[in-house]
Amino acid sequence: MTQLSAKAQYSTNLTEQLAALPEEKLHGMLTAGDRIKNCYRLLQKNEKYGNVVREVLREQGTFYELEHYPKGDVHDSDSHSQYFYHAHRGIEGENGHFHTFLRAKGMPRKFDPAPYDGEVEWPAGDDALSHLIAVSMDPKGYPIGLFSTNRWVTGETWYKADDVITMLDHFNMDLLYPSWPVNIWITETMRLFRPQIEELLIQRDASVNAWRDEHTDKDVYEDRELEVTSEMLVDVDKQLEAVNKELKSRAH
Repeated sequence: MTQLSAKAQYSTNLTEQLAALPEEKLHGMLTAGDRIKNCYRLLQKNEKYGNVVREVLREQGTFYELEHYPKGDVHDSDSHSQYFYHAHRGIEGENGHFHTFLRAKGMPRKFDPAPYDGEVEWPAGDDALSHLIAVSMDPKGYPIGLFSTNRWVTGETWYKADDVITMLDHFNMDLLYPSWPVNIWITETMRLFRPQIEELLIQRDASVNAWRDEHTDKDVYEDRELEVTSEMLVDVDKQLEAVNKELKSRAH
């Protein structure tokens, strides 16, 4: 099992989460998995690139830590979804990770940011954006984990977990640039692992609240000692197996 950190593990609540979902949602997750597998199939036909990570780095020049790839990020002007790929954590088993966002114009309604009385100015108005989740990738270009981060990491506008969960439905990368298979893959990855993402966002808020209670003299959202607020291992095949198992149990 690939470890992102000593704390990372697979969800212990997945069976219960799947059991609570309507059958339509479960079939939607299977469809997402099929589309992900098809993206892998198509990418593997290209011997030079051959996987999601290599594809998104294609023609981007030398790969430097912390820089965003592709340069300038990827924005969908219709859905106002956004993502970029980079590396910097130096964690064994991780090549790098994708950060996913939804900008203000793509949000289904105007959400109020979390209460904040600190000194840092958050993006507001049309510039507001919410970080949704980060997707960790292994050296072979496959997803191995999900994690959430503190506000300072992404420079986002901080919204409570329930609001971010509502935003997840509106993440959609419907673009040819930088790669149609990569854009399909990242959109469907968000759908396949939706239960885990929701769980991680709830854990994110709990982590931030606990940190605030323990460090009352600090601005919790800007505290560099709190970076990753929740994390979890994931596996496409394991996820599809769990969904199929739940559907079969209902059939009987």
